Amino acid sequence: MNRQPEYGSSATAPESAVEPLFGEAHESANRCIRCGYCLPECPTYRSMGREAQSPRGRINLVRAAAEGRIDISGDMASPLDLCLGCRACEAACPVGVPYGRILEAARTASASAAPATGDQKRRRRAERIVLRHLFPHPRRLRLAGNLLWLAQTTGMKSLALRFSPQGIVPPALMALGGAPPPIDSPRRRPAPGAVYPARGKRRARVAFLQGCVMDALLHRINALSIELLREAGCEVIIPRDQVCCGALHAHQGDPSGAAALARRNIAAFNAAGADFFVNNAGGCGAMLRETAHLFEDDPRILPQARAFQEKWRDLAEVLVEFGPLPVRKEFPGVVTYQDSCHLRYVQKAAEAPRILLRMIAGERFREMDAACDCCASGGIYNLLHFRESMSILDQKMKNVAKSGANVVVTSNPGCHVQMALGINRAGMKNKTNARHLAEVLAECVLDRDGGSSES
Repeated sequence: MNRQPEYGSSATAPESAVEPLFGEAHESANRCIRCGYCLPECPTYRSMGREAQSPRGRINLVRAAAEGRIDISGDMASPLDLCLGCRACEAACPVGVPYGRILEAARTASASAAPATGDQKRRRRAERIVLRHLFPHPRRLRLAGNLLWLAQTTGMKSLALRFSPQGIVPPALMALGGAPPPIDSPRRRPAPGAVYPARGKRRARVAFLQGCVMDALLHRINALSIELLREAGCEVIIPRDQVCCGALHAHQGDPSGAAALARRNIAAFNAAGADFFVNNAGGCGAMLRETAHLFEDDPRILPQARAFQEKWRDLAEVLVEFGPLPVRKEFPGVVTYQDSCHLRYVQKAAEAPRILLRMIAGERFREMDAACDCCASGGIYNLLHFRESMSILDQKMKNVAKSGANVVVTSNPGCHVQMALGINRAGMKNKTNARHLAEVLAECVLDRDGGSSES
């Protein structure tokens, strides 16, 4: 193993000696001035206390790997795998280092290199199955969601979790299996290709992203989101041929898979003739707003990708822009909000959800301490790195308890499930629950609970 360079070292290799797998990541990594402003913002550095688990340390490892001074799989892969990708460091960086781009390029390089350990081989095989054979296929995801709905409805899920032999089901799956909110009937899933008219005067035509996890498991929230958009004067169309946003593919080092999905979404949404494209999942929205970088080497589709990413809005942004919504009643409870990292740091939409929550809860909306800190869901991070994820989550739940809230509102499905898991772990299930922003808004705005999108 080559000796890892010192973190204060400013030496860099000549361009000809840089590993081509890293592309522009090496040049971007050299922009880091090693000031350390990112350290207190990084959840893994705060939790683990090691330089290699900080943005500055990871950037240094990427630089060293690109220059051939350390091994990609043996030395760089593990610290990069333990990064949540929350991108809070980008907001703190005084020189604008594009950490997200560096991380994505480094993970692509890591995925292209030979695995160094048996654990890496098994993990890569599992990732390949999920990313290639599940998430790109909406029908398969819906089938999985329907089966889970059936298991919930019949009580089979509770029995399976209770009586699964110890050691057979991984602890992460056991814990997460009990966290998701109840799945609604498949009959209430918004239909691909459907068009839902605006209520009152039409102010815009929007194309709505169903998503993968949202469509399969949380389609009730999609239905509520559509109803809220209609109340705000939006005609809503569900593009028929839309697919997964590709965020998981990009984050796990598969940009070609992400690009293939992006091409399908660009075609599907551009054909909708919409003024805006709307999503209700912070992580999906961040990926969609950065679509163009997947096609920087493809001038044929790059202009379409740039136009596509400019049209995306988060649900909260649209509801604020076309508001105020007609509030029928105040929300009955104390509410706090957990930021979606990608909604806050990538989409720059931290205030819109808070405006809406103050609208329905008034003084009963309370900011929790460190609401902007990552909850450690991180896509599938809580599955791949359960122990590390729970260490960060448990601290987050102390802040939830301190806020006195009985509802924790989120704007992302991963955060939603993670906060529900945290509530279970903290023994707060009888007095606190996690809900999506669309759910609490619907309770105060819509004429009926459940918000069926059928017209």
